[in-house]
Amino acid sequence: MDLSNLSPAEGSKHGDRFRRGRGHGSGNGKTAGKGHKGQKARSGAPRPGFEGGQMPLYRRIPKRGFTNRNTKNIVTLNVSDLERFESGTEVTVDVLRESGLIKNGFDGVKILGNGELTKKLDVKVNAFSAGAKEKIEGLGGKAEVI
Repeated sequence: MDLSNLSPAEGSKHGDRFRRGRGHGSGNGKTAGKGHKGQKARSGAPRPGFEGGQMPLYRRIPKRGFTNRNTKNIVTLNVSDLERFESGTEVTVDVLRESGLIKNGFDGVKILGNGELTKKLDVKVNAFSAGAKEKIEGLGGKAEVI
């Protein structure tokens, strides 16, 4: 969890459609939901997060790193995962998605060299490790970058 991803719990925030100070019959008349007296009952009350001059919580907590907007979500698969396909199959991103090996919401697929492969496959994905390419092509298959 990052500070940049924090949001209130579901259902904890009310919309601002509520009409305050419209008489007792509305259920929110008289003090208009502000209670009796005090700084928070008056106009010009301090902003949210103000702690009376004490260093506020959001400034006391250390900030670490950042979230890179340009990062890519690459799904990795091992050559052992390709063993489920028949020999001679053309394995593409769509075929991998249909077989349930990968889900939606990614920017690319990379095949890694872990495990053994015993079938000749034509694999067309975004990237290969050197070991994976060697294993696929060693059996007479093709490792094509799309």
